[in-house]
Amino acid sequence: MVRDSGPVTLIGGGEAFEGDLEAALALAPTCVAADSGAALAVAAGVPLTALIGDLDSTPAEVLAQVPTERCHRIAEQESTDFEKALTRIDAPLVLGVGFTGARVDHQLAAFNTLAAHPHLPCILLGAQEIVMLAPPQITLPTAAGDVVSLMPLARVQGRSVGLEWPIDGLDFAPGGRIGTSNRALGPVKLEISGPDMLLILPRRLMAPLAAQLLRQVHVPWPARA
Repeated sequence: MVRDSGPVTLIGGGEAFEGDLEAALALAPTCVAADSGAALAVAAGVPLTALIGDLDSTPAEVLAQVPTERCHRIAEQESTDFEKALTRIDAPLVLGVGFTGARVDHQLAAFNTLAAHPHLPCILLGAQEIVMLAPPQITLPTAAGDVVSLMPLARVQGRSVGLEWPIDGLDFAPGGRIGTSNRALGPVKLEISGPDMLLILPRRLMAPLAAQLLRQVHVPWPARA
């Protein structure tokens, strides 16, 4: 539905401000909205390449300002608007704005979508942090003292170089060991055993991390069966 050779900004209806949108668009100028996320784009005067979702939350006055041919109504209710939109974007990277903050259930659903579609690289922008699904291997452009948090969504292991508390040999799992509030000693190398680990980093790393993901030759996770 949306195909781009460069990164794409995707706007949701959660907590987001024009400054967040500007930060994402500076890196990913193609803009797509998931349902009510269109309101932020319209308010900021940003043209939408597409509006995707069940469109039950988009105000009528906002919907009227999006060309009909760019509105893609997906009626099924088995997936969230974020999932509907993310799975219909073919791009090397998606930057998500407005999928954190506000309602906790929506935020958790967004994290679940990252894990459900590990083959679709996506960074979610929060007020102070960025969140993504950790890829199989990555070198993080962190500096000494940066907080690096790892949150398992299933049983998963990993290896690290450059963390104050290495993760080698540890078994992570929901309801068991988690890896929040670790600290970088400098650049950090991670290897993760499966597509089940959220990686949470300082917000200021969004631009260098996005640039690295776009130029890094790495094997992404396959789509889940």
